[in-house]
Amino acid sequence: MLELLEKAVMTTIGVAAITQKKAEELVSEMKERFKLSEEEGKSLVDRIQAIAKESRDKVGEMAEVEVQKVVERLGLVSREEFDRLAKRVQELESRCND
Repeated sequence: MLELLEKAVMTTIGVAAITQKKAEELVSEMKERFKLSEEEGKSLVDRIQAIAKESRDKVGEMAEVEVQKVVERLGLVSREEFDRLAKRVQELESRCND
């Protein structure tokens, strides 16, 4: 029964957007409505939070990959590469001026 409730909750509220407070409010309401024990309620909150964190992490990873693709497609260099090239230019200018 808890699995069914958990799936319904995830579908309804959107995993990536749930906050700790919202999860606790929702579980409190479900505890009353479905006569869940305190332990079952806490377990449900913990699982909801774990799933939400995992989803946020996955979204972050996907966003990072997509940004990297755009950077590569545009031919942009990383800050590290830019700094390395700037240092090299300074060294070459210094040699030419000597």
